[in-house]
Amino acid sequence: MELIKKIFSPITGTINYIQEHFKAMLFILLLFILFAPASHEEFTKNNLQRITLSGPIMDDTALIQAINKAANNDAIKGVLLVVDSPGGAVAPSVEISYAIKRLREKKPVIAYAKGIMASGSYYSSIWANKIIANPGSMIGSIGVIMEGADLSGLMQKIGVKTQVVKAGVYKQVGTPDRPWKQFEIKELNKVIQGTYDMFTEDVAKARNLDIKKRDFYANAHIFTAKQAKEVGLVDALGVEYDAQQALIQLSGVRNPVWNHEDKFDKLMKKLAATTAVTLQTYFPSISLQ
Repeated sequence: MELIKKIFSPITGTINYIQEHFKAMLFILLLFILFAPASHEEFTKNNLQRITLSGPIMDDTALIQAINKAANNDAIKGVLLVVDSPGGAVAPSVEISYAIKRLREKKPVIAYAKGIMASGSYYSSIWANKIIANPGSMIGSIGVIMEGADLSGLMQKIGVKTQVVKAGVYKQVGTPDRPWKQFEIKELNKVIQGTYDMFTEDVAKARNLDIKKRDFYANAHIFTAKQAKEVGLVDALGVEYDAQQALIQLSGVRNPVWNHEDKFDKLMKKLAATTAVTLQTYFPSISLQ
């Protein structure tokens, strides 16, 4: 009997190990299925890069890193920026816009409006070689806004008052505990108008449009893809396949190999976008939306 046990001990040991660690092994298997490359193509060095800009623009860090990495990678011959975003904060939108401008100096860039390319996300796209829009997309909303709640009525009902010590006449501008005063609104308008001038001047320069006619293509107008083409905000209408073909032609690549976005990174971007929306709801700021 002992001899039989010794002979079959490797088999029984393996079975016992599987039984004891089944859950852990199942978890590892699920992770492998989720994150493992889908095919041999994912091991092939890509020569075209697809970068996505989706959701509200609040943090530019990951996107700027992806753009700069593509710019400095000699194997990458062209970049497709796929956009589906309503816009967002001013500074990150400007950062992305100028990162695309620097990228274009090294290799061709096609911006593709997959759903919404508005305000800050349009600003992010203006320096691409071409902007191609899905026929069902919405384009434009070139404008600047600052919103804030007046909670003074609610605070009065529940018996809450603020106490403030400040230095500087405008230090309380934008606070939600009282209606804004006229001189404060005037101060905010100065900032909003200055940002709008910067936005429209960059659009006019990048898209070769007449700044004197900005009321036709800017002024927070919202356009269909066809209307956006008519006023000069996009170059062509098409689906993502058309945008890919346009980039292949511009880059001169004979055997295009596209990158595959990491699934974990994609999940983290979605979580970051959701967090950004929540923060923006409670903390008003100047936005390109």
